[in-house]
Amino acid sequence: MPDDPSADIRQTSTASGLAARLVAWAGRVGAGPRESSDVALQRQLLVLLGVGTLPLTALWSAIYFAAGAPLAAAVPATYTVVAPINTLIFSWTRNLRVYRFSQLLMTLILPWLVTISLGGFRESSAVIIWAALCPLISLLVEGLRETVLWIVGFVLLLVATAIVQPYLVPVGLPDAFVTWFFVLNLGTVIGIVFVFMHYFVGQRNYFQERSETLLLNILPREIAEALKVNRSTIAAHYDAASVLFADVVEFTPMAATMSPLRLVNLLNDVFQCFDDLVEKYDLEKIKTIGDCYMVAAGVPRERPDHAAVLVQLALDMREEVATRSFGDRKLAFRIGINSGPVVAGVIGRKKFIYDLWGSTVNMASRMESHGERGIVQITRNTFELVEDQFDCEPRGTINVKGAGPIEVWHVVGPKAARRAMTA
Repeated sequence: MPDDPSADIRQTSTASGLAARLVAWAGRVGAGPRESSDVALQRQLLVLLGVGTLPLTALWSAIYFAAGAPLAAAVPATYTVVAPINTLIFSWTRNLRVYRFSQLLMTLILPWLVTISLGGFRESSAVIIWAALCPLISLLVEGLRETVLWIVGFVLLLVATAIVQPYLVPVGLPDAFVTWFFVLNLGTVIGIVFVFMHYFVGQRNYFQERSETLLLNILPREIAEALKVNRSTIAAHYDAASVLFADVVEFTPMAATMSPLRLVNLLNDVFQCFDDLVEKYDLEKIKTIGDCYMVAAGVPRERPDHAAVLVQLALDMREEVATRSFGDRKLAFRIGINSGPVVAGVIGRKKFIYDLWGSTVNMASRMESHGERGIVQITRNTFELVEDQFDCEPRGTINVKGAGPIEVWHVVGPKAARRAMTA
């Protein structure tokens, strides 16, 4: 009768499901409400080591007993009984330090006892290699100092065994049994090391990727990479950049009529919409301040179209706001843009933020605060960079505190040629 491939698939799926359930269960045993991801990973690894090896130790004990070595069989049998009890106690006490020490101590001592009871290195098929799991696991779940102590303990056990080797009485196991147990011991230990290292590295990479994603949501990639290498102040001067500010018209009276949660949800919907547009044009969101949204082009990646792409972003923002509601409300924004030199970077030691400084930034903010409802207002600096691509209406001058009369333009939309290119 031909083999049924679907049966193999079902068996593989069942084994994978059991392994996944074991890993999930290990993640819950002894879990603390405020433990870090590193501690959670260490705890899960210890529980998997303590419980996942029970079938092996039970089989180990049965084989030794059948081979006529009851004293050697008693050692893994003891672990098979003690390990789950120790894990149950840990699930109740949540004392990771005690659980970790007891599990590592058993991993170190019990293989040595089997070695002594069978008559030394050769007669035991180098079963003491199982004790090497102790410092290896310690390297994953403890600090370097503790690991060094476990390594010293393992080496001392090796030395002690070598000293008493001439005085040990072999049990007299068959040569074939000794040979195949060499294969079993070495192969299983190497397999366990590989599985746990693979799992630990995979989990560590997962948490590192999450941390990397979070960091890149706070800082530009170039700045994040620089901070990893150099913790000193990071700042750079850019000769040509553009800055945009946008804020909600009549936000203060509207906020007074809303609960804090509704207000935050509304702003979150708006800013997520803007974030998508910023990502579309590969621009740099700098920060939000209350209802104000700040974007820059030309930093930290220089680009010759910094003004044009930021004006296009402003028009898209205006269109999005005009065609949809946020929290069952129709909103209007004032948008201001200015272009020129800026200084950009990260300062301070805590809660890093990538920010911009200079008169260009201040003037962009003034363009927004002196703007009108639903209008994209720009300075001469920006107008001269985009006049060939966008229709702009001159609006005369406005008096800006500290700067005097400033010429401004309102962006109407893309010129016909540009519209045809983007259609």
